[in-house]
Amino acid sequence: MSNGVVIVSHVKEIGEGVARLIKEVANDVPITVAAGLDQGEVGTSFEKIMDAFDKNTAQTLFAFYDLGSAKMNLEMAIDMTEKEVLLFDTALVESAYTAAALLQVDTPIETIKEQLAPLKIK
Repeated sequence: MSNGVVIVSHVKEIGEGVARLIKEVANDVPITVAAGLDQGEVGTSFEKIMDAFDKNTAQTLFAFYDLGSAKMNLEMAIDMTEKEVLLFDTALVESAYTAAALLQVDTPIETIKEQLAPLKIK
């Protein structure tokens, strides 16, 4: 599959929990997580995001995050990867779940973007 999902969260358990949830509907979609800091601290890191990009076997990545500083780190990582990364400013759980379910059934990217638009956080 050429499309995958990356979850970025400030809390390890949130990131892993979202990945676990979406695996229920998208077992064939590559999902990687960058969540929390070392020693279980709350936060995000550019390095963990780059690692999640590298470990994801897909060439196009749908990236979802929880809070603003995660977006900042994601944007820096996007500038440093050769993969295509689609960054969504949408509700984390709902949009990651929707995107993964649609990717599982080979829904076109434009259709997925349309489905995620109502979940945009303003």
